[in-house]
Amino acid sequence: MRFQPVRYSLLAVAGLALLTACPAEKPAETATASQPGATKAVPTPAFNADSAYAYTARQVAFGPRVPNKPAHVACGNYLVAKLKSFGLSVREQPFQAMTFDGTQISGRNIVAQYQPTAARRVAIFAHWDTRPFADADKVHKNAPMDGASDGASAVAVALEIARSLSQRADSLAPNVGVDIILFDAEDWGYEADTQTDKKNQLPEGSDSWCLGSQYWAKHLLPAGYKAEYGILLDMVGAKNGRFTREGTSLQNARSVVDKIWNTAAKIGYSDYFLFTDTGAILDDHVYTNQAGVPTVDIYDHPPYGSDYFPAYHHATTDNMSIIDRKTMKAVGQTVLQVLYQE
Repeated sequence: MRFQPVRYSLLAVAGLALLTACPAEKPAETATASQPGATKAVPTPAFNADSAYAYTARQVAFGPRVPNKPAHVACGNYLVAKLKSFGLSVREQPFQAMTFDGTQISGRNIVAQYQPTAARRVAIFAHWDTRPFADADKVHKNAPMDGASDGASAVAVALEIARSLSQRADSLAPNVGVDIILFDAEDWGYEADTQTDKKNQLPEGSDSWCLGSQYWAKHLLPAGYKAEYGILLDMVGAKNGRFTREGTSLQNARSVVDKIWNTAAKIGYSDYFLFTDTGAILDDHVYTNQAGVPTVDIYDHPPYGSDYFPAYHHATTDNMSIIDRKTMKAVGQTVLQVLYQE
């Protein structure tokens, strides 16, 4: 099979083909989550897709979140303030990085912890920056892009999960602490297929993508960070979103893949979470796995045809017009259910 990715390089995987307003009311409850060995069984809160949609729109309203730009700084400040408003312990991790085109950028990873003293931990990862150019756009090549699904929707789902957790009494908390880790500068990478007019100025062997997660993996925050597993959210807000079982996820966190996809099927979201295994992509989970956190990547993958990413990927069409509350509900409710069945 021939894959045609437009954003990431494919990685070899052993045994696989290579491939602001939000509601203030307390969320409703869904079915009780329990698992053998758990110390308690508590009802899982309902994921509020309206709230997640509003968080997506709020990020997009800042404008393209490109490092070194005022909109990027403003959105980062908003995310930090919003996570603090939920009562989470929040730390910022500033860093400097060089992009493939020789631009020196100032980045900022954001780490927020729910129940920071809990021994057992699960990480939810996402990236909050946008790509500086819509190089895959057939009409407006290299124009600024909103990154509504690619970035904002994933952060929005993470924010809504954090809000939901913050409204729970301690007696109704899940059995794990939850870390929301938002990476910066994920999307300023070199794509040979669409950027033939540019040159990658980074040293041979360097990865021009995922600059924030690369930095975090080398400078763990919190220091010595450990989690039982991680869930990377990326492009989880578009209408008719579909999520396949990605190669690096299967290689490094097969049991977590099974847990997520089986949970989705159990609560009625198998139309979104497909039991289809697909090749590996280069995304932030490559580096979180290297850092010792077995991580699964949930990202929108076209279920048919040879395209590896949706048509809106790195195009100006990635705007609020494609965002669907149903897709965010499927992802957010599944992740919440996974957390509460620990």
